Amino acid sequence: MLDLGRTFLQSVERNPGALAVVDGEQRLTYAQWYDRIQRVAEGLATLGLGRGDHLMIVLQNRIEMATLHWACQFLGVIATPLNWRAKPDEVDYCATDSQAKAVVVEPVSAQAVAGSTVAARLTRIAVGGLEGTVQYEQLLEHAPAAPILAACGEDVSLMLYTSGTTGKPKGVPRRHRAERAAALGHVAQNLYRRGERTLGVMPLYHTMGVRSLLAMALVDGAFVCVPKFDCAAAFRSIEAERVTCLYLVPTLYHDMLAWREKNGADIASVRKLGFAGAPMQDGLLKRLDETFRPELFVNHYGSSEVFTFAYDQDATRKAGSAGRAGINTRIRVVALDAERPDQLVAPGEEGQIICELAGDEAFEAYWNRPDADAKSIRQGWYFTGDTGYVDRDGDLFVSGRVDDMIISGGENISPVDIESVLSLHPAVDEVAVAGLADERWGQRVVAFVKTRVGIDAEELNEYVKHSDLLNFKRPREYVFVREIPKSPVGKILRRKLVAGEYEALEQQGHTQ
Repeated sequence: MLDLGRTFLQSVERNPGALAVVDGEQRLTYAQWYDRIQRVAEGLATLGLGRGDHLMIVLQNRIEMATLHWACQFLGVIATPLNWRAKPDEVDYCATDSQAKAVVVEPVSAQAVAGSTVAARLTRIAVGGLEGTVQYEQLLEHAPAAPILAACGEDVSLMLYTSGTTGKPKGVPRRHRAERAAALGHVAQNLYRRGERTLGVMPLYHTMGVRSLLAMALVDGAFVCVPKFDCAAAFRSIEAERVTCLYLVPTLYHDMLAWREKNGADIASVRKLGFAGAPMQDGLLKRLDETFRPELFVNHYGSSEVFTFAYDQDATRKAGSAGRAGINTRIRVVALDAERPDQLVAPGEEGQIICELAGDEAFEAYWNRPDADAKSIRQGWYFTGDTGYVDRDGDLFVSGRVDDMIISGGENISPVDIESVLSLHPAVDEVAVAGLADERWGQRVVAFVKTRVGIDAEELNEYVKHSDLLNFKRPREYVFVREIPKSPVGKILRRKLVAGEYEALEQQGHTQ
C-alpha cells in the first residue's frame, strides 16, 4: 500500500493548481504546499529528526500544524500531537513516554511546554513569533537536493494520545497503511467527491481532525483551517470558502446552531454533514436536518484505535442508529462481562461492542502499555469499552460506556436512552444523565439539564412518563445546570457530574 507521502503526491500530480489549504489570508495550491512541506521536512532532517523519531507538536489547527503533519509523513517521522491546552505534567509524561526528539510550540502552549522539565531538554521549534531554539521559518529556508520520500506503508505515521479520563493517557501508534485505509474508508463512507472543501476545526491531535486532513488530500480537496473553534469564525470560513462538508462532534453543531439562530449565516454551500465522537441526541439531529437539509447525513462511530467501527449514511432514518460495520471492519456485541470474542448476545440485548483488529484501519497495540493491551485486546479483537446492541434489522445502537452504565435496583440503565427522550422536549437545550449513589437503589438516575426556557422537574417528569421510556429508567431527580461539563472535543464528562463539579441553578429538581 502507498505511504502517506506518496498519497499526497497523487494530488500534487493530478491537480497541482487545486486549492489545498487555507488559513486566513494564506491560500496554497497543492504544488505550493508540496514545496513548503518538502522544505519543512528538509529542515526537520537538518535538526536530526529521521525515520521512527517522534516529533511532539503542541499547536492549534493552523497551517503550520497541518504542514508539519505532512512533512512527517514524507520524512518517516512519527507525528505526535498533543492538546494545546495540555498541562506541564501531561507534556512531561508524553514527552518521556514517546521519547520525543523535538517539540513544536506556539504562544498558546508556551507556558505548559516551558513548565515541562522533559520538554526543556528537547530541541524547541517556535511558531507565531515565540522565542525558541529554532524558528519555524528557519525550517523553510532550504529545499531538499532531491525530493524527500523516506517512509513506507509499514512505518508508524502518527501517535495520538487518548484523553486519559482515568489514569495516564495511552499512546495509540498508527501505521501509514492503517491511516491511509482509514482515510479511504472515510472518503467512501461520506461519499466525498473530487474538490470537496472541509472545515478544519476538529483538532489535529484528535482522530477526527487527522481524518479530515487526509481525506481532503485523497480527493484533491481543501482543508480550511480554523485554529480554535469559534462560531463566528467557523461561519465566516464556510461562507468565504464555500465549504461543502462538515465533520464535527455534536457539541460543535449544537453551538453553531445556537449562534446562527441569533446571528444568521450563509450555509448554502454545505451539502454533507458527518458527526462522531459522541452520540447525537434526537433533538439536535432533528434541528440539524431541518437547518442544513443535507444531501448526506452520516453518523460515524469509531475511535483512535480503530477509526471506523460502524456508520450510517442516513442519520435521520433511524435516530440513534450507528448503522452497520465500516467497509474495513468487523464488529460484534458480546456480553458485558465477556472475556472472549465469541460470547455474543442476542439481538436487542445490550452488551459490549468489540472490533476485529485484522481490519485495515486498526492499530496493533498501545505504546508501552501492556496493561492496557491486556485489558482491551483479546484473541485478536479490540474490546471498546462501549455498550450497545444490534436491533432485529441488524443496525447497531451505541448506548454509552461500560463505566457509565447505571445499575439501579439491579437493572442496567443506559444514560443515552434517557438523554435522547429528554432532548426532544422544546425547553431542553442539553441534557446529561448519570447515576448517583443511593442507599436504597445502589444508584439513582439523575438528569442534569441545561434549559432554553424556564421549566421545572414536574413538567419534565410528566413528559418522560408519557414517552416510550420504561418506568425504571425514568430520572428520579432533575438538576438544572448552567453548563454540561465536556472535554475539549465535546464529550460529556459524567464523572464531573457525579463528583458535583457543575454550577446548579435554583430550580425545583426533585421528583419520584
